[in-house]
Amino acid sequence: MSVTSEATTSWKGSLAEGSGQIALESSNQGPFDVNWKARSEGSTSVTTPEELLAAAHSSCFSMALSHALAGNGTPPESIETTASVTFIPGTGITGSHLNVNAVVPGLSAEDFARIAGEAKTGCPVSAALAGIEITLEATLA
Repeated sequence: MSVTSEATTSWKGSLAEGSGQIALESSNQGPFDVNWKARSEGSTSVTTPEELLAAAHSSCFSMALSHALAGNGTPPESIETTASVTFIPGTGITGSHLNVNAVVPGLSAEDFARIAGEAKTGCPVSAALAGIEITLEATLA
């Protein structure tokens, strides 16, 4: 069974002066404002495609890691992952850095690092981002 997810962006104006709004199919929140200034200079109040990509990557990786840890016989109590996606105007998206902190009873730091690395590789969003550098920082709490 395949699942298709949707988001819709309505944009008005040129790249530099225009702006848009993003609606997520599943969300009752939003719409989320988006514009070039936020994308090229950063913003804490307007979203960017990279922020949405970071949300997808952090959630996918957390699911892959949870599954891998359970398969190892060491299910996690908690996982917190932040994905930081870098965008350089004129170049594009250059990388995604995953920073994960988890509580996993009975697991050594070395085994956690190995399993987290495997989850990074096995995460479907990581596979979709194969054209950029993906780095990982994995810490047991």
